[in-house]
Parts: sequence; structure tokens; C-alpha cells
Amino acid sequence: MKNKLLILFLIFSFILTSGFGCKGADKATQEAMKPIVLNYWRVWDGPDAFSEIIANYKTLHPYITINYRKLRYSEYEQALLEAMAEDKGPDILSLHNTWLPKYQSKLAPLPAKITMVFPVEKGTIKKEIVQELRTSTSLNLRDLKNNFVDTVFNDVVLNNRDEKTGKTTQEIFGLPIALDTLAMYYNKDLLNNAGIAEPPAFWNQEFQQDVKKLTKQDTSGQIIQSGVALGGSTNIGRYSDILSALMMQNGAIMADENNNITFNQIPASLKDQKYSPGLEALRFYTDFSNPAKEVYSWNSDLENSLDMFISGKLAIMFDYAYDLPTIKSQAPKLNFSITKLPQIEGNLNNISLANYWVETVSNKSKYVNEAWDFVQFATKTEQAKSYLAKTNKPTALRSLVSDQVANSDINAFAEQVLTAKSWYHGKDANAAELIIGEMIDSVVKGEAKIEEAINLGAKRVQQTMK
Repeated sequence: MKNKLLILFLIFSFILTSGFGCKGADKATQEAMKPIVLNYWRVWDGPDAFSEIIANYKTLHPYITINYRKLRYSEYEQALLEAMAEDKGPDILSLHNTWLPKYQSKLAPLPAKITMVFPVEKGTIKKEIVQELRTSTSLNLRDLKNNFVDTVFNDVVLNNRDEKTGKTTQEIFGLPIALDTLAMYYNKDLLNNAGIAEPPAFWNQEFQQDVKKLTKQDTSGQIIQSGVALGGSTNIGRYSDILSALMMQNGAIMADENNNITFNQIPASLKDQKYSPGLEALRFYTDFSNPAKEVYSWNSDLENSLDMFISGKLAIMFDYAYDLPTIKSQAPKLNFSITKLPQIEGNLNNISLANYWVETVSNKSKYVNEAWDFVQFATKTEQAKSYLAKTNKPTALRSLVSDQVANSDINAFAEQVLTAKSWYHGKDANAAELIIGEMIDSVVKGEAKIEEAINLGAKRVQQTMK
């Protein structure tokens, strides 16, 4: 008797979980429930980071399978472009926020409405699960502004021209699940030994005095301990972001609404003072690599800033949360802490740099609706919580900021997400970064006057915008 009951139970379970159990499902619903596979490509995070989100989505849509693939950053773009050229690319892909304009022609914008099959409980006395086609309204521009921190709207909303009508509309081309910000890492032991009780909060005389105290040279003039990683390019992590933050904090407009590069120009509000905020920020930055300056603390012969910090030979560096696990694993006994990026004293508005990836959908996908449905699902509050808890990354969602501020590991980054900015919306972010590095080097090496260097740099970055 027990064996018969067991067999009946198994048959009943099979019916419920197969197409035969879709009572009330019409032909269109049955067609929409055919098994499909969505290929999802990302960098940095392994499958574990998304396992819970994918499992939760599978519960809602059991006919959809998501194949998650992690690629190395060094191979990612090449593999992506080659796969897309052969129509073998992923349905869902992760792109850096500064890459969206470059890839726009290969992406499908978020549809205004999406029709999907959902399990619905019906019946009053005898309840049963019925599969139904339901059309839902996607996230709109207002929702995007309300749900995500400000910089997201500026980065993921692009002008999209309809080839049939010729009309141009603003559309959403990606959604983030996390958002990193540039903060200040500091070695507490080095600051303690120098008699510095608290890390500097402003780029002022106190900051410069602290750098002088923290920088040590040997008898031949070689830097053996650096006070701060400022002034260089290739051996300073995210040098272009650090300089960009300084420029924006100082009042420079990096680019206008038409994507014209303007960081070398005097804003209209400062014309009377004849003060160029971008140029003065560049001068401030490069002074730290000038042996003739009191704040001299960096040169091109030094190790990479992250390596120097890990080895305990760098007091202050500016970096993102994504390098925190590396520091902890390679230097478990390093006595360090993290605080917000210094600001210009007296400024009313705080500014940091945003650095993040967005999830988007290929226009070659056969399942654009399903792919975008998953992206919207994964970037909602409840699902994002799972990802952020596993990866310890700052949030892009307003609803989770207050929770993360209480997290001692990432509170400095989380406190800045509401005021973080990203400015580059051109076609080649990597080339623009190298150009900024060459602009810095030309000043440090004395190859050009600072006015010539910044004007040439702006002109060259402009060429990457279109």
C-alpha cells in the first residue's frame, strides 16, 4: 500500500511540474513556456555570487535556464566582440558604465512592456497553480531616478534613434546591481608613527603637511616610504579617476551636454576670475611628482600603488572597494582603514568618482524580453541584497544605502554613492584614460607647459567621443 501511494505521489508531482499540469494554459501560454536558455557573461564575480538570484528566478520561471559564465577581464572584451561578430554572443552581458556608448549599436534597450508566463494560484476551495501570460510595465525613466543613485541615470540612459520613424527617444540600456566609489585607504601605523591622529578630510595645507611627514627618502634621495600616491600615471591605480575627481571638486566641467570636452576651459561662472579649475587641479596633482616641491612623494620608479600599500610602504592611496579583498588576503596583518575621499574645504557639494558595471542585453538575442526580465529581477532590492552580501560591494540602489552605511567594511564607499559622479560618455574609455595619463606625464617630465598639456589632452580625449 505504501509503495502504491509513493508511486501515485511521484506521478502527481511529475504532472504538476511538467507541461501536462498547465491547466487553463492556452496555446499562446504553452508556446511561451517552451524551454529556453539565456547565456550570461560577466567578469570579476564567480557563479556563487549569482546562484541565489538565478535559483529564485528559476522558481518563478522554471522553463528558463540561465548559464552563467565568468571571464577574465583581460580577455573579456575581445571574446565578447568576436562572439557578437559571429552571432554567438551572450544574451545578457555585463559592461562597464563607461562602455555603454561604445556598445550601444549592439544592445537592445529595455522594452516598455514585457510579457512573460507566471505561476498563478487560482481557485477558492480547491487551489491550484495555473500558468498565465502576464504583461508588466518595465522600469521607466522616473523609476530609474527614484530607485537608483543619481549617476546611474546619466550613464545608462542613452538617446536612441528609431530607424523607421527617425524619432530620437531616451531609453534605458543597462541596470547596475552594485556601484563602487573612490575612497581613501590609509595605513594607521604609518599615520600613528608620524603623530597624525586622523586622516585628512580636505585637500588643504593640513593634507600637504601630513604628506610631508609621511614621506621618507634615503641618503641618495630615493623615496623609501611614500606619503601619498598622487602625481603619476601608470603606477598609480585609477590615476585618471583621481585627477577627474580633483577637477570636478574644483569646479571643472569635464564635458558639456553635447559631449564636448571642456575640462581645460574656464567655466562661465569663473570667467571674471580667469581661474581654470581643471588646470589648477592638474597642477595640484602633478606637484606630488615634482622633486622641487615640498609635497614630493611619488615618481615613476616606484612600485604600483596597490603593491606599495600592501607592503606597508605607502601611507595613503585612493582606490575602490573592489581591491579590499586583495589587500586583506595579501596583507592580513596590515593595520589600515578606509575613509571618504577628501574634498575641497568650503565646498558645499561632495564629489567622488563612480566606477561600476551594468547588466544589459544583446540585440542579437532571440529572447530579449526574457533577458531583460531577468536583469530587472536581479537588480531589484531583495535580489541585490543577496549579491551585495556575498561580494561585499556598495549598492546602486537608494533603498539599501542606509543598511550599508552600518557595514564597517564598506561604509566609506556606501556613504558616497549618492554624490558619486561619472563623466565619460564617449566611445573609447580605455583610450581616454591613456591620454589623460600621457597628459600627466608630459607635465611631470617637463615636456610641455601645463597649459599646452591640458589643451592637447582635452583635444585628444575629444577625438574618442564620437
